[in-house]
Amino acid sequence: MMRSLYAGVSGMQNHQTRMDVIGNNVSNVNTTGFKRGRVNFQDMISQQTAGAAAPTDEVGGVNPKEVGLGMTIASIDTIFNQGNLQSTGVSTDLAIQGNGFFVMKSGDETFYTRNGNFGVDQDGTLVNPANGMRVQGWMAQELNGEQVINTASSVEDLIIPVGGKDPAKATTNVDFACNLNKSTPIIAEGASDADVAKATWGTETKIYDSFGNEHMLSVSFTRVPDTDNQWTATVNVDIENAAETQTRVGLGTTDGTQNTFTVTFDNLGRIASVTDSAGNVSNPEGEISVQCSWTVPGANPDEDGNPARQVMNINVGTVGSMKNSITQCAASSSTKAFSQDGYKMGYLDNFKIDASGIITGVYSNGTSRALGQIAMASFSNQNGLEKAGDNTYSQSNNSGLANISSSGIAGKGTLLAGALEMSNVDLTEQLTDMIVTQRGFQANSKTIQTADTLLDTVLNLKR
Repeated sequence: MMRSLYAGVSGMQNHQTRMDVIGNNVSNVNTTGFKRGRVNFQDMISQQTAGAAAPTDEVGGVNPKEVGLGMTIASIDTIFNQGNLQSTGVSTDLAIQGNGFFVMKSGDETFYTRNGNFGVDQDGTLVNPANGMRVQGWMAQELNGEQVINTASSVEDLIIPVGGKDPAKATTNVDFACNLNKSTPIIAEGASDADVAKATWGTETKIYDSFGNEHMLSVSFTRVPDTDNQWTATVNVDIENAAETQTRVGLGTTDGTQNTFTVTFDNLGRIASVTDSAGNVSNPEGEISVQCSWTVPGANPDEDGNPARQVMNINVGTVGSMKNSITQCAASSSTKAFSQDGYKMGYLDNFKIDASGIITGVYSNGTSRALGQIAMASFSNQNGLEKAGDNTYSQSNNSGLANISSSGIAGKGTLLAGALEMSNVDLTEQLTDMIVTQRGFQANSKTIQTADTLLDTVLNLKR
């Protein structure tokens, strides 16, 4: 009789725990990145009143007689099913599609979370603004002029220098393409200015010196008299001040003796070779680059006292190719410089985060560069993580070590910027479980009431 009392007590206590978990789930129905809990029950050890007996020649076997002593909690699981994604339009909000966690630091402690509600503090550090925990990742490093992110190194705080400067970059490459009209007239002796203009195809593009000052690169093309399929190109930087800039072009290591070079085309209109004013001929195959140097106004002289000169490559195309090369066909001239790699100084105006977690800075000078990359963690047993409050988890003895890498690697999901992952609590399911739990609690209370009635009957036998 006492066993049923304590069985009922265990049922009420553990159903109360299940109700506590359900209540916590319901209270976090709108908590970003929350993962619901689930309680599983199991029976306790049973008291054996008679053991089992094996069959004999005379009679069959007898089963054991056991009385259960109640129930207990088998586990309280965290269900890591994907929550719905809600678009927010905030560039620093991140949602994980698939498995994985963000890595957060609070002092020397490391935590993990699915809550991607991030922001930038006054120092530019990417943090969770609710608790100040710092988002971990890898900052980009500049190597040989390129931004490189080493995801094999240890994670660190991510700093986004909003308002930071992007230094000016001198132009080192100018790429030409398109067409020179085969039907362009040749400049005859004594030609008028109007005839010279008709026979000249000129192009202009902006370039930059090391200070970020803007200059105009002019390249004009005229046909070579008495020679088919050859054009003379004349190069000037700031043509109005050509005497000051002293533009020179050449092939290979030569600085050139003049500011001209000759382009030769084959019978299909494809570039065949380039010859500079010193008679140097370009390589027989591959890309052709003409080296151009010019005096930078206002720059300090070199060690020998000579005016500082800036060097850049004028890339005219690939031998035998029509793609991204100067061509000569009987069509309207359209040769132009389609790209150059210089720019003036700029300030970081904005930044964006892509699906791999790479943070790209957008500067006021039109450039974009990688600033860093957000790290993600995965575990061999994510159910073994311990809840640490603030919507975070911490590593435990049964979770396994954190596998930290970029998104999409080792089972990790991808990131979606401008969105947040909502709670995975299903209210319909929780309210149904609430009813079942309430009835279970109620039934166990009836067990205690009935056992109490039996005890009362025993006590009344003495009367």
